[in-house]
Amino acid sequence: MEDYRDAVIRHIYESASSLQAYEIDTVYFGGGTPSYFGARRICDLFQALKDLGNVLRDAEVTMEANPDSLRREDLRLLRRNGVNRISLGMQSANNDILRLIGRRHNFQQVQMAVRNARKSGIENISLDLIYGLPSQSKEDWADTLAKAIELHPTHISCYGLQLEEGTPLYERYHDSPMIPSGDDQADMYLFAVETLRTYGYNQYEISNFSLPGKECRHNLKYWKLQDYVGFGPSAASCVGNLRYSYIRDLDAYIRGFTEDGDILAERETISDVARASEYIMLGMRTTDGINQGEYRRIYRSDWTPIEKRLQEFRARGWADTREDRWFFTPSGFLVSNQLIEILLEEQAGEKVQSNPWMQKAFDRQFDNMTMPQDDEDRFRAIYDSELLKYDT
Repeated sequence: MEDYRDAVIRHIYESASSLQAYEIDTVYFGGGTPSYFGARRICDLFQALKDLGNVLRDAEVTMEANPDSLRREDLRLLRRNGVNRISLGMQSANNDILRLIGRRHNFQQVQMAVRNARKSGIENISLDLIYGLPSQSKEDWADTLAKAIELHPTHISCYGLQLEEGTPLYERYHDSPMIPSGDDQADMYLFAVETLRTYGYNQYEISNFSLPGKECRHNLKYWKLQDYVGFGPSAASCVGNLRYSYIRDLDAYIRGFTEDGDILAERETISDVARASEYIMLGMRTTDGINQGEYRRIYRSDWTPIEKRLQEFRARGWADTREDRWFFTPSGFLVSNQLIEILLEEQAGEKVQSNPWMQKAFDRQFDNMTMPQDDEDRFRAIYDSELLKYDT
């Protein structure tokens, strides 16, 4: 761990000249579980950033943590050194479900971690929850939401379970009847949106909800195409139109600084076309959405076809407008991948149905879609009408 800490610190210092141009207003220790790395080492990394002199006094400084890895003395040390936001992987309030998915903690440890964070002076607390877990019923999900709200966090994230190939969960639960159906997961999501709104948590992104003014400022940078710089294995950075990332292998990353090896894995320059696509794709993840002025500043092209599609989505309850901004409704968020694909096809000036291989790919994606029955009927109607228009 010390070798890794030293490598990251050296990486930060070697990047000092490029960082000097920026004021650092958000810092995020995340990906994996940095709390297992140890509070002292986290503070050492943060001190390296502060030594550059550009970390703002009101910077949002977040550390991800598992509830079982947070001691009160560690939290006090982190707070004294500037960490002011904690993101806890609660996942569920049902201890049986937590055991099923291999989590080391229980809900009582979540409660203790929240109490200890507050006693240490960290009031900005986010809880990560997962719906669609094995054997999870709608009642279980409602109970998890209620218990999370009782802890009065400033921020709550609700993610649908993703079974990734190569993981123990995938091997155990792929195609398992223990996984809630697509319709049940959609109901859980919409229930969360409505429940959290009732208790004052505003939805500002597909999976994220916060009390007013407590949105995660760091994550908003990604969704708003702002610059960010990452350090560590597989960390990604985006500066202007330049995007790059580092090698994933931990030992090779460390050797890059002890033996002057190459740690760069990828580097690319983002074209205006790709940037405009990302503007649509990322902007429509948020409830702030997109508008014509911003789009045309990035990509000087016709907005009309995109707005026409958005109007069709609005007629079906999937999108709406606020002043001059378009955004998805909760029902639209459920099928956002498919809706965004249609918008990107409009941007490219192509219809999905005009190319046979695109048609087959779209059909396969549609077959795998899950949504509430009413929404599925509406989506099928617009899809069929487009085919008919093309055939005509």
